[in-house]
Amino acid sequence: MSKSREAKVPYVVSNIERCMCPRCPVQADSVCTLEKIGNLKSEIKSLGEGEAPDPQKVPGVYCSAGTATCNDLDPNRDCICKTCPVWEEHRLEQASPMMYFCNIGRAS
Repeated sequence: MSKSREAKVPYVVSNIERCMCPRCPVQADSVCTLEKIGNLKSEIKSLGEGEAPDPQKVPGVYCSAGTATCNDLDPNRDCICKTCPVWEEHRLEQASPMMYFCNIGRAS
């Protein structure tokens, strides 16, 4: 995660749980993403109050955490960021970048 600019979206469990990235066509055929999705519920369950899982274990909230660690995403597919409640709540249409955070990096 780049420390040179402040993230616009907090990296917290509530945003992870509402994030649309795991349903995104960009990640649809990613074996890496599917593995992370399979482990995510137990990962969150094992955390203490106020903690969030390591961003490298989460297939989403890239608007907060930055680019994806999975290398098998397809950025040529349509992004669904604009359908995400996290995107809407944090008014990411005014952020830079405003979509494809998994490929470009977090919103600021």
